[in-house]
Amino acid sequence: MGLWDIDKIEYVGRKGGAKEGLGFRYYDADKVVAGKKMKDWLRFAVAYWHTFDQRLVDPFGDGTAERPYDKYTNPMDLALAKVDYAFEFYTKLGVEYFCFHDRDIAPEGDTLRETNANLDKVVDKIEENMKSTGVKLLWNTQNLFTNPRFVSGAATSPFADIFAYSGAQVKKSLEIAKRLGAENYVFWGGREGYENLWNTQMHREQAHMAKLFHLAADYAKEIGFEGQFLIEPKPKEPTSHQYDFDAAAALAFLKTFDLDDVFKLNLEGNHANLAGHSYQHEVRFARENGILGSLDANQGDKLIGWDMDEFPSDLYDCVAVMWEVLANGSIGPHGGLNFDAKPRRTSFAADDLFRAHIVGMDSYAAGLLVAAKMHEDHYIEDLQADRYSSYESGIGKDIEDGNVTLASLEEYSLDKTQAELRAATKSDHLEQVKATINNYIVDALAEA
Repeated sequence: MGLWDIDKIEYVGRKGGAKEGLGFRYYDADKVVAGKKMKDWLRFAVAYWHTFDQRLVDPFGDGTAERPYDKYTNPMDLALAKVDYAFEFYTKLGVEYFCFHDRDIAPEGDTLRETNANLDKVVDKIEENMKSTGVKLLWNTQNLFTNPRFVSGAATSPFADIFAYSGAQVKKSLEIAKRLGAENYVFWGGREGYENLWNTQMHREQAHMAKLFHLAADYAKEIGFEGQFLIEPKPKEPTSHQYDFDAAAALAFLKTFDLDDVFKLNLEGNHANLAGHSYQHEVRFARENGILGSLDANQGDKLIGWDMDEFPSDLYDCVAVMWEVLANGSIGPHGGLNFDAKPRRTSFAADDLFRAHIVGMDSYAAGLLVAAKMHEDHYIEDLQADRYSSYESGIGKDIEDGNVTLASLEEYSLDKTQAELRAATKSDHLEQVKATINNYIVDALAEA
């Protein structure tokens, strides 16, 4: 059976009834949906940090996780062993991609030289496993937030030595990305923000962060790394305010510092909620502004106000996100759905890692099936076209074509009565829209 006491996870469909087991009910990797295989629409990835490193701690309790590699006590032995466990996990789950931070895969030494040597040993083994399994690297990144040296940020740190160390760490991570053929490279500013404005030079910190991004882009060209650079927005945690607050703030930053032709966005559901948005809002904004790069698949708990990183199971949210993906034609140029998620602390058994990924993969597969049916029927497209139809002719077309002035709008409007203006509007029938979407969810999945 291998390192994990689990057989390969197979597509079983609905024949098993409502009770879920160790099989996919909706995710059929080779099933063609809207002209592409499911696996090509979804491009699932496993997050190394949550899946293999996370001990299921929370702010009030120690870790509960039981893992088959816990027998290894030497840090490097453990790091090397995890690689084999990870790649067997990917193949048994049937995912084709994975993601990692540099410090996820190898322990730090006392110096960067020692740390890089540790990384090289583990990357050697990762490369061997990638070649033998065909599993690919969706993206990698650097951890510039866990170590106490990043107490005041990394690129935004007020201490120049920390900026320098951060740049050196990025250099090594980019070299690893090039070596392993990463399709993307992510920057998540874990502590790139402020806790108190009184002691913060905000524009200076943002300029420093942009400087690191420009240096990274320059080095990528130097070494021939062609992966897509991504920024992952998050509004807060652990800082009071992070500079990449949400998709709109990230785009403003990119345009301000001449990085908008280099970066796209890696968006996450739970981060969207913390910013006061729906996940669909963030994906829609990125799609309509041409900066949708990749997605992290998770959800939060609406009753708890921090980043929960739950595996996605909300079908409504998954349908909404996949509708945007279908409208975009793909998740992004090289994007995928990375499960930046962990099982709940009470789901501590090793096989819960498989169960958690199954529910996430099935939820997004179901979301794809429903969204594809909605697109096939042009339900949302027709709904939106009808709502904005007044801009297809007359004064509306003149407005959009730029053939009006404030004076001409005044002349058009001066003698309009309130009754005429009210007649120009019509009900959105929002409750009916929501009911129809519910019907699509029920009907499309009944046909699956």
